[in-house]
Amino acid sequence: MIRVVLVDDSRIMQQTIEEKLSFYTEIELKFKAVNGEDLLDRLEKNPRTDLILMDIEMPKMNGIEATFQVKQRFPHIKIIMLTVFDNDENIFMAIKAGADGYLLKETNPEELYRAITETMNGGASMTPSIALKTLRMFREPVDFRKTAENDEIKLTTRETEVLEQLSTGLKYKQIATNLIISTGTVRKHIENIYAKLQVCNKLEAIRKAKDNNLI
Repeated sequence: MIRVVLVDDSRIMQQTIEEKLSFYTEIELKFKAVNGEDLLDRLEKNPRTDLILMDIEMPKMNGIEATFQVKQRFPHIKIIMLTVFDNDENIFMAIKAGADGYLLKETNPEELYRAITETMNGGASMTPSIALKTLRMFREPVDFRKTAENDEIKLTTRETEVLEQLSTGLKYKQIATNLIISTGTVRKHIENIYAKLQVCNKLEAIRKAKDNNLI
């Protein structure tokens, strides 16, 4: 039996991942935590865990800091980052913090199960696109400390307006009407917003924008 812990602040995502794990009787989902602090509090009470599936973007303590803390206190626990983010700095920092694998949340149940078993057997599982990025980083090292100063997220005035409207629950058509632009233009602005924020959906975009005081 592999004792797994899931750390993600999205209840919907927790449910989705839990359903993927439910296909495999040899995996026991011990508990779910909503951020790094919650995880560490629970592990202090009962560290009998084999592997953690760790999100990155979370309040109070993010997944990268939580990974570092877990590896310092409970080095026997394996950690797979399970996230929508595949940007180079997150990959680099996660590996540096001690992550044993890095998967995207779109991973299907069979791939997730295989990654868990491979990691428990001493392997290092990565989504193929992540593996390619990792190889590229080793070939062409980047000093993220130097580039961090230039990483400030900057949205245009129109992108901010679109995101503010999106955050109120409005549909693309209504946003277009309010801002006197076409629906296609709204979609293009949202694509640009997602790219700048390095997110894949509306909820992640709104949350990250609020975290960075953009809206």
